[in-house]
Amino acid sequence: RAVYLALGVNLEGNNKHSGFWVGDSERAQLWLDSLPELQNRGLEEMLIAAMDVRSGFPEASGRSSDSPQVYETV
Repeated sequence: RAVYLALGVNLEGNNKHSGFWVGDSERAQLWLDSLPELQNRGLEEMLIAAMDVRSGFPEASGRSSDSPQVYETV
């Protein structure tokens, strides 16, 4: 099983738009399902994402020209 955690911090440094999702495995579809939920909560723009590259996020977010900069974690 995979647990995805999203922690949003606005430009003032305040925690916003947090959430977590549990899926059967790390895959792009889990992010495709959760990103609209974050947008519904008020997320307007994502500038930086740090995650395990296997998470499927690059595939899910790479569909637009304004995709965030993705940093690989160890």
